[in-house]
Amino acid sequence: MGSALVIENDPSDDLRRLGDWLTEAGLELTVLRPHAGDAVPETLDGFIALIVLGGDQNAYADESGVPGAPWFPALEGLLRKAVRYRVPTLALCLGGQLLAAAHGGRVRLGDAGPEIGPGLVGKRDAADTDPLFRWMPLMPDVIQWHRDEIADLPMSAVLLAASSRYPNQAFRIGDRAWGTQFHIECDAAMIESWARADAATLDELGYDPESVVLATADALADVEEVWQPFAQRFAALALGTLPDADIPNPGTARTLPLLGQ
Repeated sequence: MGSALVIENDPSDDLRRLGDWLTEAGLELTVLRPHAGDAVPETLDGFIALIVLGGDQNAYADESGVPGAPWFPALEGLLRKAVRYRVPTLALCLGGQLLAAAHGGRVRLGDAGPEIGPGLVGKRDAADTDPLFRWMPLMPDVIQWHRDEIADLPMSAVLLAASSRYPNQAFRIGDRAWGTQFHIECDAAMIESWARADAATLDELGYDPESVVLATADALADVEEVWQPFAQRFAALALGTLPDADIPNPGTARTLPLLGQ
């Protein structure tokens, strides 16, 4: 049995609690850190899942066409292969934006301004038949910390959760690749480090950093209650132990446009 490949895009956003939940569920993890010089592999041979984490970079190129990070084109190619070959995939915040962009979605600076702190998202009707989201409460707790947004989902995507400020909060592409705009992996230390590093944004919003940290830390138990079982279901899907009744028939998955290898 292989392991799950984890792409860590930024040293400030590692697996934290999500890593604990996945390993407790029996999933082995192989972490690559392109920000520290690790190469993004060309294929997912030998891996049973792909997890792409967040970061401070932009998921879109600048005006001169330079990507937000040098490895993003290769990572987007890997995300396309994951969907094409039905490798279970979980992409969080920046990772979710890259998943959307890799399949023809549009990511940009958010019109509604930075979204920071604890919050709720609302499940959409499509979540009722999703193998991971169907068991979620109607309004699951999440952690937000982003300035960019997924403005347009890919045509092949199914919207699973939304909010009033940023509607594209969670989606699925194919039958086993999920992207989120929000975070589920954070612990209190990570939140404190983000508040220090992003002090200018908090000041822009008129937020007291200590209050943001305390409010977000207070929500972590609620986040765990919802998202640890979600992580367990993802691990079961990767390990092949998720009940067959919970897995969509690949014949009913929407056909994806061929966007390169």
